[in-house]
Amino acid sequence: MSVDSSPQDGQTSEPLEPVSGPARKERGRADLRRTAERYLSEPAEGITARHAFSFAGHYDPRNTSFGALLACNEETLAVGAGYEAHRHTDTEIVTWVVSGALAHRDDAGHASVVRPGTVQVQSTGGGVVHTERNAGGAAEPAVFLQMWLQPDEFGAAPAVGLRTVPAGDGLHLLASGRPGDEALRLRRRDAALWLVRVGPWAALPPLPAAPFRYAHVVAGSLGYRTVPGPQGGGRSAAAGDSVRITGDAFADPTAGEDGVELLLWEMHTPVRFG
Repeated sequence: MSVDSSPQDGQTSEPLEPVSGPARKERGRADLRRTAERYLSEPAEGITARHAFSFAGHYDPRNTSFGALLACNEETLAVGAGYEAHRHTDTEIVTWVVSGALAHRDDAGHASVVRPGTVQVQSTGGGVVHTERNAGGAAEPAVFLQMWLQPDEFGAAPAVGLRTVPAGDGLHLLASGRPGDEALRLRRRDAALWLVRVGPWAALPPLPAAPFRYAHVVAGSLGYRTVPGPQGGGRSAAAGDSVRITGDAFADPTAGEDGVELLLWEMHTPVRFG
């Protein structure tokens, strides 16, 4: 449909002045991704993995990263299964074990066993070869979440840190790149990883603000509003689900009937290329 905007009845037209005023603030988003939507792979015998982003043989150009996060994999290693020696370069690899035990060893001399209640950060730096296996003598699968973060310093010596996490509810800082934070060190100055635990039906404590936040439900469930105020729609997330959050989205998060354990990435810049 076209509209005739020419002067009518001999009237002359004058240019309109632009309307001044504050720029409209772009609203944040809370993008819920269900665990069943993840790409499922079986990279070796006895191993299953669900990938939040493009990974290995799976490539989706619209889903390669979020903030500075490059990977978030839900992994299960059967008894006796594991990843043989493989190489990583310039990646921060953070591991959180849900059940069982994961044995890690690399060619820089680091060896560890990661169990529930501990978090490991491996800075691969200029390059490291490592193995990851269900711990020897285990009678159950090793189930863990592994997240890869892009560093902002490159080519450094490889390093590994392991830390026991305090028991109990609340907001716990697990790893950070900010100077002075009491946490495992990340080689990215504007990123941090938090653990949130609360009991049944409890409101989550105030969460750190950032342009990019990635929330992964490890156990239990939670409900939240997509954005603050009456325009926010109600959503719920269960174990294995994740929410990609920008701006002021993800309002009023509250645990479900079994409480919730949540991993939250706080990221202030996205992946950088070049």
